[in-house]
Amino acid sequence: MTFRNILLGAAAMGALATGQAQAAQGDVLVRLRGVMVAPNEKSGSVLPGFPSEKVKVDDSVMPEIDISYMATDHIGFELIAATTKHGASGRTGVTGSIGKLASTWVLPPTLTVQYHFLPDAKVRPYVGAGINYTLFYNERASNALEGAVGATRVHMSDSVGWAGQAGVDIGLNDRLFLNLDVKYIDIDTRVRLTTGAAGVQRVKVSLDPFVFGIGIGMKL
Repeated sequence: MTFRNILLGAAAMGALATGQAQAAQGDVLVRLRGVMVAPNEKSGSVLPGFPSEKVKVDDSVMPEIDISYMATDHIGFELIAATTKHGASGRTGVTGSIGKLASTWVLPPTLTVQYHFLPDAKVRPYVGAGINYTLFYNERASNALEGAVGATRVHMSDSVGWAGQAGVDIGLNDRLFLNLDVKYIDIDTRVRLTTGAAGVQRVKVSLDPFVFGIGIGMKL
């Protein structure tokens, strides 16, 4: 079963449920989602002079929690917190033959301002936009990379960027609701690889992931 089919099935179940948890001014909403972070990566060359030596970054699935405050019936502020682990591999050439090059944990707290179109309805779509600050931590070179070029230190710079989202809350009862959400997050980092054999290599990587989420929310 694909992730898309899971989303469609959950939406269908939510549409059949009875009751609704309306959102109103002053409400605090908490959501627990499962998210898939799918980078749309673009990178410079890992090896200077070899433009095809670029990297790809794998997807990651993790839990996520967010808290929203409804400033008015229509305007809400959402803060999300989640952390995901991603691996980077070479696409072609020398780095492609190595396979996995490095891994990192990513912590991207994101604050968005949302507009809720139908706060009194059972099915409540919304859109949002805001700012993201991404921290990279526990960066590690792979055993394969260190076997090729020796001991390697990896450092990735933090990122500040914008975020956009669209989603829908579907009332299940007077407090609980189903949530479907998708975000696009602007994330750029500069990767520094320090090796004994090749010296210091720097490459810019744009991750720019889509974040697909499905979960349950509660009105406190």
